Amino acid sequence: MQPAPKPRRRGRTALRWLVLLGVLYLVVVAVFKFFENSLVYPRMTEADGFRPPPARDVEDVNLTSADGTPIHGWWLPPETGETTRAVLLCHGNGANLSYRGELMLALRRHLGCGVFQFDYPGYGKSSGEPSEAGCYAAADAAFGWLTATMGVPADQVIVYGESLGGGVAVDVVSRNDCRAVVLVSTFTSLPAAAKSRFWFLPCHWMMSNRFDSLSKLGRVQRPVFIAHGTIDRTVPFSHGEELFRLATGPKRFVRRDGRGHNDPIEPEVLRELAEFVR
Repeated sequence: MQPAPKPRRRGRTALRWLVLLGVLYLVVVAVFKFFENSLVYPRMTEADGFRPPPARDVEDVNLTSADGTPIHGWWLPPETGETTRAVLLCHGNGANLSYRGELMLALRRHLGCGVFQFDYPGYGKSSGEPSEAGCYAAADAAFGWLTATMGVPADQVIVYGESLGGGVAVDVVSRNDCRAVVLVSTFTSLPAAAKSRFWFLPCHWMMSNRFDSLSKLGRVQRPVFIAHGTIDRTVPFSHGEELFRLATGPKRFVRRDGRGHNDPIEPEVLRELAEFVR
């Protein structure tokens, strides 16, 4: 008969397994950290695909952000009348602005004003590499173009952000006046959204991209309109509820029953938005 393993030997074996598992976990964390920017910004450049403008009256606009990065945008003027109010559209982290053409038309149709959309660094026809600071700088340049060049009063700019663009929108309105901020399918912070998918990773301390709307929204005193899908698998519905709870000014929450993260915004939601803005 073989003698039973001694307790000390079993303890050493268990310790080796724990060390091995710990090393493997650290390797997984390091890999996710290395590829963080690729995961956060799955950008689509002009060469990757760029759709034609959604209407004949769309105008190309070329800006330069504060850090010197060339930024490209589309301006869709109002169908009638002068430009006295406008939407600043901050899109999500996928594709580029050319894939939000239908949304631009829908916003103009329901809100009755011009719509300006821009691409983040490295997206579409914009130069540079995407980063959190670069996204904010691009949004500041776009906001400045609307107010300084087009003459739209800051308090008549509706800042619309979807998904990652919601974090950009909150940052803009936390430092500028506006007519209202619209947040669609967006998160309280990027690490919190990542944690809901990668529950096994220490997202809150390992991620350098923050987009921390949670700490900024309380400073926003302007009207806040939030819409979120109940079956959103990318950004949980609870994020929209938490943002609504934090909003301190006039606010409205629209529950998009049966809608996911990438489902197009419904006309009835845009009608509610138009009513809220008025």
